[in-house]
Amino acid sequence: MITVESVSKSFNGKKAVDGISFQASDKEILVLLGTSGCGKTTMLKMINRLIEVDSGNILIDGNNIQSQKAEEVRMGIGFVMQHSGLFPHYNIQQNIAVIPDLLKWNKKKTADRTLELLHKLHLSEDLLSRFPSELSGGQQQRVGIARALIADSPVLLMDEPFGALDTITKADIHAEFKSLEELKNKTIILVTHDVQEAFDLGHKICLMDNGKIVQTGTPKEMLYQPKNDFVKNFFAQNKLLLEYKIARLKDVASLVDSNRFYGDLQFSENTGVWDALQQLSAENSLSEDYENLVKAFNEYRKFQIV
Repeated sequence: MITVESVSKSFNGKKAVDGISFQASDKEILVLLGTSGCGKTTMLKMINRLIEVDSGNILIDGNNIQSQKAEEVRMGIGFVMQHSGLFPHYNIQQNIAVIPDLLKWNKKKTADRTLELLHKLHLSEDLLSRFPSELSGGQQQRVGIARALIADSPVLLMDEPFGALDTITKADIHAEFKSLEELKNKTIILVTHDVQEAFDLGHKICLMDNGKIVQTGTPKEMLYQPKNDFVKNFFAQNKLLLEYKIARLKDVASLVDSNRFYGDLQFSENTGVWDALQQLSAENSLSEDYENLVKAFNEYRKFQIV
């Protein structure tokens, strides 16, 4: 769906993005991960031509975006900015309707689609007449996502979308994000510096440093097959938690009573070990299952460590 070929960008003679290439497949969430200043946001903004490339090509669904008008490119892409990016002088209804108005939708179509998204994102209709400053951070972020989704474009770009949220709110929105059917049909490129967020949401991760991609791979490949010491050290501080998050019950099935977990406890083989433990910890009567799962995971982990 998105192909980036040898893209570079310099500011004042310094390369912010240096010969980057990657692909994001249809309905895949690709995460651009790295510390501040590594070039990830610059790369994201070049995909919808908020910043123009110096060299290289960017193709969306096989079409080179440089051969189209910048406005047309942006109309076909949903974009979620840092801190929600809502217009403070517009109420919520006006904020969500920005793209439909540009596309000249009729009022009923815009209203119907707005209500549909409010329901999916757990927002009440009475928010529509309010202004962004009257909403919580979590509500603002959901409105920002609604605005990006309303035109139902196949591509969604997200620039540190959850960075301003507290940990509890962020965990709730991550869970909603993963379960929202609306998002499962889109190709998403997400920029973040949050390692846990990258592992929670990404199908594939591009780890960047100094304007270059150091390694691209699945969360499991990044953790267990690091290309070099930079990659290994980048994830070292969170390694155990990340290992829990990428493991699935099917990975430890031979080390635990899988019939009990899939049958009695009604988990699926694709349930994450971390998610299963979170649920089991809430049930004191299931402490034995919790302990057995931790033991099984620790055995599994011995065969994975780099």
